[in-house]
Amino acid sequence: MNVVMISNLLETLMIVCFGISWPFSIHKSYVSRTAKGKSLSFEFFIWLGYIFGIVRKFLLFDASPAGNDWLFYLSWFFYFLNFIEISFDMWLYRRNVNLDKKREQEDKEA
Repeated sequence: MNVVMISNLLETLMIVCFGISWPFSIHKSYVSRTAKGKSLSFEFFIWLGYIFGIVRKFLLFDASPAGNDWLFYLSWFFYFLNFIEISFDMWLYRRNVNLDKKREQEDKEA
């Protein structure tokens, strides 16, 4: 293994670990039906980080053909998957904010 392959392996392992955690967050957001305890700004900056990571992959694709091994493509796939997962979690946050407002309104009327 050369340095580029080890670097791609470490990046892939990092992005896979993040990808494993998003379904837990999505499940919690879906089941709890509340935005309490969540931060949209926190998720936004992670979402933005995934965009930067995807752009980095596009830039490296042409710059380093020798470094484009299977790990390079696997991490690219997980960047997109994580981007989709966090986008869905952010959508659930908006849904839950609306549900929280609806419950608060119903409590005021009761």
